[in-house]
Amino acid sequence: MTIRILIADDEALLRMAFSTVLEAQPDMAPVGEAADGAQAIRLARELRPDVVLMDVRMPGIDGIEATRQITRSSPQSRVLILTTFDLDEYAFAGLSAGASGFLLKNTRPEELLTAIRSVAAGDAVVSPRVTRRLLEHLRPHIPDGSSADPDHRLGRLSAREREVLVQVGCGLSNTEIAAALYLAEATVKSHLGRILHKLELRDRIQAVVFAYESRLIHPA
Repeated sequence: MTIRILIADDEALLRMAFSTVLEAQPDMAPVGEAADGAQAIRLARELRPDVVLMDVRMPGIDGIEATRQITRSSPQSRVLILTTFDLDEYAFAGLSAGASGFLLKNTRPEELLTAIRSVAAGDAVVSPRVTRRLLEHLRPHIPDGSSADPDHRLGRLSAREREVLVQVGCGLSNTEIAAALYLAEATVKSHLGRILHKLELRDRIQAVVFAYESRLIHPA
């Protein structure tokens, strides 16, 4: 299977660099380049890529809004946010908008390729431990939900599924959750799969975001 990739970045040299790395892989093919968010949205709709490498800061429609529109109108395309600074303020917004993960622009080529393959396979590219660090950094930016009602989708979960979701939201790995709840790791994976299905979420990262935004976990 060839992973079809759309590169969205307002810097031509970066687009060229990413394209060169991707073209050297037997299982990847860059299918288009976008210089701004509007063009990324249009090309995602026309080309239906498997993965979109999305810069955050672009003229006109920025990468956050482009991610939101692409994940809504082109759900078959998964978005990998590209950031300039480690854990910057845009990471949480990008994940909330539907991105399947984020990478630094100066990441090593092998890490970029691994991340793309993971996202194309339906996984998130942010490990549980990095998720924990991300949430610590972005805690001031996470809405506390004090004036909003809890998300009605929580009612779809069983008591055990809620327990698992809390652990996921705290950044625990499947192995750590299994130990904490005295479950087999395969059972944790099954619970997580049902949680994602019931809540209509794309991946583990979106489950973390949901746990906070639904007030199942409070930032404090």
